[in-house]
Amino acid sequence: MLFNSLEFAIFLPIVFFLFWFAAKGRTRLQNLILLVSSCIFYMFLIPEYILVLFLAIIVDYVAGIWIERVSGPRRKLLLWLSVVTTCLILFVFKYYNFFIVNYNNLASLIGWNYSLETLKILLPIGLSFHTFQSLSYVIDVYRNEQKAEKDFLTYSVYVMFFPQLVAGPIERAASLLPQFHAPKNFNLTMATDGVRQILWGLFTKCVIADSCALYVNAAFQNQNNETMGSLWLSACLFSIQIYGDFAGYSNMALGTAKLFGFKLMKNFDYPLFSRDIAEFWRRWHISLTTWFRDYVYKPLGGNKGSLAKTLRNTMIVFLISGFWHGANWTYVAWGAIHAVFLMPLLIMKKNRRYFDIVGSDGRIPPLREILGMAFTFIQVAFALIIFRSTDITRAFSYISGLFSFSKGVLPQNVDITVLILVIIFFAIEWFGRKKEHPLDIAELAPVQRRLIYTGVILMLCLFGVYNKSEFIYFQF
Repeated sequence: MLFNSLEFAIFLPIVFFLFWFAAKGRTRLQNLILLVSSCIFYMFLIPEYILVLFLAIIVDYVAGIWIERVSGPRRKLLLWLSVVTTCLILFVFKYYNFFIVNYNNLASLIGWNYSLETLKILLPIGLSFHTFQSLSYVIDVYRNEQKAEKDFLTYSVYVMFFPQLVAGPIERAASLLPQFHAPKNFNLTMATDGVRQILWGLFTKCVIADSCALYVNAAFQNQNNETMGSLWLSACLFSIQIYGDFAGYSNMALGTAKLFGFKLMKNFDYPLFSRDIAEFWRRWHISLTTWFRDYVYKPLGGNKGSLAKTLRNTMIVFLISGFWHGANWTYVAWGAIHAVFLMPLLIMKKNRRYFDIVGSDGRIPPLREILGMAFTFIQVAFALIIFRSTDITRAFSYISGLFSFSKGVLPQNVDITVLILVIIFFAIEWFGRKKEHPLDIAELAPVQRRLIYTGVILMLCLFGVYNKSEFIYFQF
């Protein structure tokens, strides 16, 4: 079920009513309503895949309890059994065919006459996200950083919680699990802000991302006939599209969770205003970035050893991160490029320069920071060309076109309306960059708030109804 669908517009009020009125004050019944609702939400896509998700839930639920009970080598054995089983499910659905295709290509290249058959299966929606959420829980129990959850209902709804089920944010048990145990009292201020955040998420996705998608899709599909200017413009618009698409989903997820009294972690912190690539990765897909930091980068040694080891660990993390995004060499290359972009900052020890908000003093940022934001945006857009391409060959063809003057310099078939919408979007994000989300405007006068809400809703009606596409990150 898509957040920007009519089905969800009907589904959400029903769940809201049952949660707050039918089960008022009864925490366990509220959790049961959320679990059943989450199952319906998930089964709306491919019903039978709910069995795959519950298999992973049962494995990690049992593993967590037994890891907490035993000691010595048996704890590590149980941890590895859980990790391998959970990752095996992900491997079968997401990576098996990738390895089989590459094996068959290699066999054909060297003259072997034995090939393997691929599986006729689809990737369950959000499998990568709830795999990582389950893995972090089991690892935290093993590290004695998290108590094993004994109640199966509570653990199930922690994994299945529908606002963040299919595309995150990837929550940690220490943050989210206690919220399912705590009694819930309706908070009008929190719920109102949740509605505002959902509205901003819808605007970001349906108006900005989906409008950009019309130009981007046409340019990438017809890249060999596009001018140099069109290729540059579509690469930049795809950066805005994927941000608007994923940040829009995250805002809708956070806003929906607030309607039920839950606080999810912020997943995007205005990354388009990052002054270098290190700051970008502190502000982009925060739940995934911190997951890799805590469960891959630090166990590898992080930055505690020599510079060579730090660079090695950085490359490993970005390669795995790229492969997490999809079973295609384009994603691996995308991760590698970001590691290369980050390495000069690590070598010069300038990767921790920017933790504040750009222009936090209210003044116009200095020229150095403005140029830094522009250069970082170009780096991100350049790498996303490979991310967006269907294969490495087409990616290199697209990149070569960025420097081909023979086909023309100026962009063609540009929709001025899209550019105006992008400018408006940047302006709103800039003025709202100190807030959790740009529509956090409770301090404004009622008349001002109503004008802003009316404007956003009007643009949703004008652009969001016709520009409709699935969320990009659903495929991951």
